[in-house]
Amino acid sequence: MPETLEREYAKLQIREVNAALSSGMFVHVRGMLQDMEPCDIALLLESSPPKGRTILWQLVEADLHGEVLEELAEDVRNGIIHQMTPERVVAATEGMDDDDLAEVLRGLPDALYRNVINAMDSQDRLRAEKVMSYDEDTAGAIMNTDTITLRPDVSIDVILRYLRLKGELPEATDYLYVVDDNDTFVGAISLSTLLTCNPDLNVKRVLEDDIEVIPVDMEERDVAQLFERHNWVSAPVVDEEGRLLGRITIDDVVDVIREEAEHSMMSMAGLDDEEDTFAPVIKSTQRRSLWLGINLFTALLAAFVSDLFESTLDQLAVLAVLNTIVPSMGGVAGSQTLTLVIRGMALGHISKANSRWLMGKELAIGLLNGAMWAILIASVVAIWKQSFMLGVVIAFAMLMNMIAAGVSGVFIPLMLKRFNIDPALAGGVILTTVTDIIGIFTFLGTATWLLL
Repeated sequence: MPETLEREYAKLQIREVNAALSSGMFVHVRGMLQDMEPCDIALLLESSPPKGRTILWQLVEADLHGEVLEELAEDVRNGIIHQMTPERVVAATEGMDDDDLAEVLRGLPDALYRNVINAMDSQDRLRAEKVMSYDEDTAGAIMNTDTITLRPDVSIDVILRYLRLKGELPEATDYLYVVDDNDTFVGAISLSTLLTCNPDLNVKRVLEDDIEVIPVDMEERDVAQLFERHNWVSAPVVDEEGRLLGRITIDDVVDVIREEAEHSMMSMAGLDDEEDTFAPVIKSTQRRSLWLGINLFTALLAAFVSDLFESTLDQLAVLAVLNTIVPSMGGVAGSQTLTLVIRGMALGHISKANSRWLMGKELAIGLLNGAMWAILIASVVAIWKQSFMLGVVIAFAMLMNMIAAGVSGVFIPLMLKRFNIDPALAGGVILTTVTDIIGIFTFLGTATWLLL
């Protein structure tokens, strides 16, 4: 209920700001923006067409630029950064966490990236180069270096006095990490232990030395799965030699999970997961043209298969009426399997060890579904068209295509993954092509054999 109220309030704010902009009340809009949270300002920018977005950004206080940029989708963020001078970009990124800084810099074109780096002072430039040294989509790219480290021989009392003097802890801190003189990770001590144990004890007496660490080169998807499995709030990140580099927190993992979900959904339509809803017409057209071209090519392949049986279609016009049923059913059945397999791969459920069993399962499902719907469609067609043999033809084609759909729904994403191709992006197109071609060929081929 509170989330619903929050969403409604955000929508109300957007309507009020847009109404004020339309009326030219820019001073009033500036005041409204000052009272809004950075995440709400980001939502407002993403919900505005390009012209209104430019005006809004000019009215946002410079002190909030960095926090707002962190919340924006990549496409929108890059469009706004293009309107800023390198010096303003540097000022906006100055207080960012390392992972947010890396995300912003990675999205910049090379020329703009170099300008921004050159505009930084030596300390900030070193920090930027360090965070950019880790590969994208790895633990290093989403970690922060805002960690509090302890030595094993320090007493709990000293640590507590230090924390009181420090006054605050980094966000999402549930553990303090213990390292040796070479910064090698030794273990961790939880805040609850720190507050409840005897203050005269040394850290090494109460630390947990079985804490699981995350290698800096681990894929962020695998990191998210570990967080989900263990219900972590934070986790230490180490290099190959076991030295502590930083930590990953739950808020970063939530972003990874959300991006993975958006990526899967948008990829199935051939779109980028950071696609700007209000991007210019030409830009959006260019991005969608490639996908539409691929789909046109696959449709022509299916049409070519139909053309092989042109004489059959000329003699039996009823086949043209029924020709879409079998490919359509195969496409739906295959998409169900494909979606489940892609989800299983994303969650780490599917591996070489169980893929063969999964293939057998989907083959059995395709056989059972195929038999059931084949009998149904055969009965309908036989009664409708008064032809028992026509019913047999479409039943056989249905059975074959449903089996092929089930097997393809498993085989295609596994093969694409082996060749490092995103199954969510290419799987749907290939699957549809397979079920269309097999469905049409089986139906028209069997009809040519049995009915002519």
